[in-house]
Amino acid sequence: MPESKSLADGQTISPSISSSIPQQSIQLDAIDRLLINEYQSGFPLCSNPYKVVGERVGVTAEQALARIAAMLADGTLSRFGPLFNIEHMGGEFTLTAMEVPIERFEEVNVIVNGFSEVAHNYQRDHQLNMWFVLACESADETQSMLDQLHQATGIRPYPFPKLQEFFIGLRFDA
Repeated sequence: MPESKSLADGQTISPSISSSIPQQSIQLDAIDRLLINEYQSGFPLCSNPYKVVGERVGVTAEQALARIAAMLADGTLSRFGPLFNIEHMGGEFTLTAMEVPIERFEEVNVIVNGFSEVAHNYQRDHQLNMWFVLACESADETQSMLDQLHQATGIRPYPFPKLQEFFIGLRFDA
């Protein structure tokens, strides 16, 4: 299970991982680490980006693709793809919280993580103990997703729409 983090207010936050992702010790070699770090530093926008990335880390385009596929398959990476500024395309991000009975947490976690619009699902030591981000194409779709989550789980989701954006340049070196 990923490590919990303590917050300034004394609460803890833990990544909430679907049971479909293998929970095993993952060994990364130097090339895999370079690929992960390169990906976070900006992916080339060209006709053959995997060739460029492969050259940067010392492998072929085919090897770079195969390594990325293997890391996705074994759960090292949960996602590989671009991050779009959804607001510039008319969409929105909404931080959402739920009060999930602890005995139902894993069940509800699997249901919530089953929606492709859900990202960054975390368990917190708080009355509202499940927090995640909804990424939707419109305010109407966000409301529809909130309704679907409520119907699917029987638990009311509480939306916290983004009022202001802060760019912190988050990066995780492998």
